[in-house]
Order: sequence, then structure tokens, then C-alpha cells
Amino acid sequence: MRKKDRDIEVFSLSFLDCICCGFGAMILLFVLSKFSAPQQIEAARVDLKARIERLEQELHEIRGETEILNRDLTAKREQLSLEKRRLARLQGDLSDIEGRFAASKGDAEVQNIIEGQLARALQQLTEEQKRLQQLQPRRRADGQVGGIPVDSEYVVFVIDTSNSMQRGAWPLVQKKLQETLEVYPQVKGLQIMNDDGIYMFPQYAGKWIPDTAGRRRVILSTLASWQPFSNSSPVEGIVEAIRSFSEDKKVSIYYFGDEFSGTAIQPVIDEVDRINRASAAGGRRMRIHAVGFPTVIERTQQPGNTGERYASLMRALCHRNGGTFVGLNGTRP
Repeated sequence: MRKKDRDIEVFSLSFLDCICCGFGAMILLFVLSKFSAPQQIEAARVDLKARIERLEQELHEIRGETEILNRDLTAKREQLSLEKRRLARLQGDLSDIEGRFAASKGDAEVQNIIEGQLARALQQLTEEQKRLQQLQPRRRADGQVGGIPVDSEYVVFVIDTSNSMQRGAWPLVQKKLQETLEVYPQVKGLQIMNDDGIYMFPQYAGKWIPDTAGRRRVILSTLASWQPFSNSSPVEGIVEAIRSFSEDKKVSIYYFGDEFSGTAIQPVIDEVDRINRASAAGGRRMRIHAVGFPTVIERTQQPGNTGERYASLMRALCHRNGGTFVGLNGTRP
């Protein structure tokens, strides 16, 4: 006879042991996790604080860069404004130029009329020049004009720039210099100095000035206001001219003056004879011509008749050095 099966008990002692062990393990894990939580929280707090500090520092840097960029932006805006104003001015200038160009194109017909008038005036001027050339004194066959030899290739003008000449005869001096230059249509070289040997053009001191129409105009225009120091004596200027330009060439000296402030004539003549020696071709190296201007001399400033002494000296110098002395009887041009 079979035995009856035993009844199975679900909540046995073994089952309760397992349940208790599981709950115990959970409690142990919970306790262990509670012990480590404060350290993790502290570590997390420190990490967050460091991140906050880094972010704040980055924020400051970004704000600084923003200020710099704002300043650069302001400067660029100002520069842009200046460039816009400059562009506006240039556009205005361009419009003005375009307007003038259009006006000049519109005046082409007027320009043609003016050019035609200028051409006719030039033709009339040429004819007038030919007529005046016919009226000018012609050179004699012996190379003289008014008794003055004009065969020189180089000419030096020595001009008295004293107060008496400036006040009493300067317009006539300018006229006579122009007339003398016209007597020499073309020479190889010119030079201008005053009675003290001071050059009109210091850059050409000791050298010949090229003879051109433009240079002659400059000489005449400069003479109008040329007032270097002068001692009213022709000695220094003539001696400087002879010593600086005494060459084996045909050279003439023209002296324009009104008085001789020295006391003795013969020493001056002897000095000029000594330095203006005979050339290889015979005769003196340089001709000496002179023009006397009758001006009013202030007796209180210069004793004696300096005008008469000047005339005596220059007549002798010109005679001994192959030249001519011309005395004028008035100071009006």
C-alpha cells in the first residue's frame, strides 16, 4: 500500500534564511553607499566651483575682447565716414572737371578763332621785326658801331651800383645795357658784375654765362632791382674782370659809371697795364670801353670833382686798352 505524499511547506526555515540574507546585503550596501556620498558630494562641489571660476575668467576675457572690438569698430566707422566724405569731394571734383571739359569742347570754335587771330598777329609781328631791323644801325665794314669796335666774342659788363647811379641814372643804365646787347646779336659768353667785382649771378662767378635770348631777358629784369654794395670806383670791377677772364679770346669790357672815388689816376692805369698784358695775336688781351653818366654828386660826401676824375681815368684806360669812352650829356632815357 502506497504511502501518502508529504506536504511541501513554502515558508520553511531555509527560505527565511535566504530572505534575511538578501535583506541584510541590501542594508549593508545602503549603509556603505551612505558613507561614500559626502565625499562624492564634496568632490562634485569643488569641481563645480572650479568650473564656475573658469567660466567667470572666460567671461572677463570675452568682455575685454568685446571692448577692444568695439573700439576697433568705432575707429573703422570713423574711417569709413572720412572715406565717404573724401569720396563725396572727389565726386564733386570729378563733376566739376567733367563740366569744364564739356565747356572746353563747346568752346572749340572760339579757340579756332583765337588761334587764327594769333597767327595773323604773329605774321604782323614778324613784318614789324623786319622793319625795325632795317632801322637799326648797321655795322660798318671795319666792325664798328658809333666808333666802338664790336668784333669781340665775349663781353663783360661792369656797372657802378652806387647811390648816385641808382638815383640819377638807373633807367638810362638799363636802356644802354639793352642797346649794347643788341649791338652784339650773338656772342659766345656774357658776364655781369658791379664796380666792386660782385657778380650779378653768383653761380656763374668766374665762368661765362651762356648767351641766349632767355638769359638776356633775365639779365635786364634783374638789373632793374640789382643793388649790391658799391664804393663808386671802377678799379675793383675792372681788375676782377681782367684777372678772371683774361684769355686768348676776343673779350671786351664795358664799364658803366659816373664817378671815381679814388685819389690818384696813374696807379690805376699802371695796374691795368700790368695785368692786361699783350696777347699772342698782338694788342691787349681785353678791350676796355666805358660810358660816363652825368649824375648829381653830393659834395659833402665826396670831396673834389669825382665825375671829372672818372672821365679822365676812363678816357686814359680806354685809349691804352683799345676801347672807346663815351660821355653822355643827359640822364633821361
